[in-house]
Amino acid sequence: MVRYFFLWIIFCIPVLSQCQDLTGIQLLDKAIAYHDPEGDWASFNADFIVTMSTPDGKKRVSNISMNLLKEYFRVKSTKEDEVIEQTINKGACTLMFNGSTDIAESDKKKHRLSCERAHMYKDYYTYLYGLPMKLKDPGTILDSKVQRKRFKQKEYLVLKVNYTPEVGKDTWYFYFNPKTYAMEMYQFYHDEAANDGEYIVLSGEELVGSIKMPKTRAWYYNTDDKHLGTDVLTKGSAL
Repeated sequence: MVRYFFLWIIFCIPVLSQCQDLTGIQLLDKAIAYHDPEGDWASFNADFIVTMSTPDGKKRVSNISMNLLKEYFRVKSTKEDEVIEQTINKGACTLMFNGSTDIAESDKKKHRLSCERAHMYKDYYTYLYGLPMKLKDPGTILDSKVQRKRFKQKEYLVLKVNYTPEVGKDTWYFYFNPKTYAMEMYQFYHDEAANDGEYIVLSGEELVGSIKMPKTRAWYYNTDDKHLGTDVLTKGSAL
């Protein structure tokens, strides 16, 4: 009997996730320990570049600068010959188009330039590149039960996340590697019963400061697996 007990210990320790059930918060803590081992996200201060390409061959390069402690965010996007710069500094918004703050109303309308949209971009980039650490933010509701799912021939530990009404209405699922706890995919629904929304496959890693960020994000529709676009992260200074 003792011999069988020690055999159980030997085989279970390397694959602990398969020998005991994790709670949602325990899984999140392990994922954060993988992606942000030094606990630096709260003071994140770095520049990086995101290159987005779509199946029709269009490309947009965004130079992003974030300083969370100073409440500073800046994204400078170049698409063809047009350059849009949006800055949020302690809540104050500055917009520039092709190097000028004097922007014609026709250009504002064409490119949907507004301070409201600039704040949206700040929240968007901070959320996606701050995952999974951002799942600790107020208003986030973690399911206590961790699911085990198979998706595209891979096994995952899956964390379901909802939000309080003032934060968001979508339902999200975050997919983690069962051995390393690296975040490898996420998926959201506006109405899960309708199978709408998208899933995003993550691959590769880029070390930005001490944080392991997904290098490539490929976006697909849930309904038909149609590829929407791909974002590639590289390190570099915001221009």
